[in-house]
Amino acid sequence: MPEKQSILIIEDEPGIADTVTYALSREGFEPVWAATGAEGRARLERGGIDLVILDIGLPDISGFDLAGTIRKLSNVPLLMLTARSDEIDRVLGLELGADDYIVKPFSPRELVARVRAVLRRSDGAPAPSGGSAFAIDTDRRRITYRGSILDLSRYEYEILCLLARRPGWVYTREKIMELVWIEPDESFERTVDTHIKTIRAKLRAVDPGTDPIVTHRGVGYSLREGL
Repeated sequence: MPEKQSILIIEDEPGIADTVTYALSREGFEPVWAATGAEGRARLERGGIDLVILDIGLPDISGFDLAGTIRKLSNVPLLMLTARSDEIDRVLGLELGADDYIVKPFSPRELVARVRAVLRRSDGAPAPSGGSAFAIDTDRRRITYRGSILDLSRYEYEILCLLARRPGWVYTREKIMELVWIEPDESFERTVDTHIKTIRAKLRAVDPGTDPIVTHRGVGYSLREGL
């Protein structure tokens, strides 16, 4: 029998934690519950966790702050829970390195489906290394490419962050609009193409011989693997 994947649930509401634990257990996962951010961090540091489900509204620390800490400790896949549907919260969560985002109330079936999807996308994905061409400073909202700081607009920064988190992972234009734009319904998908074009120009100014962004015709974009 294959070893069960361990899912760390950092959630202070016992009712929600019980529901998530039951749903994950029924689907063959090994849920581990932590009621506070400190407890969750301590458990993560012990290792053996395959994915973290993190509630934003914890009693001892902001979920956003803890997400930033988790990203410094580990590249473990991260799914964030929140009672708020504000688009800015979603963008901030993704900038901090979250792989997905779900708003309460949610169905246990949807949560499990998202957990499976995040694990599939993360399977075999290379962890960022010191040799990477890109370095992202989320505190200063700054991206360095091959040692040069890029002068990026707000949306250019957010698009490049999105692509750089998962090299090789193809994002459709629609998905980029959904994850990056504050009001995606008020913009056209071709706007993504325009921003990609300007990002490419800024990357070529640093390294004219390399195009790190791959176009998947009729689909979307990805960041080239192995940079």
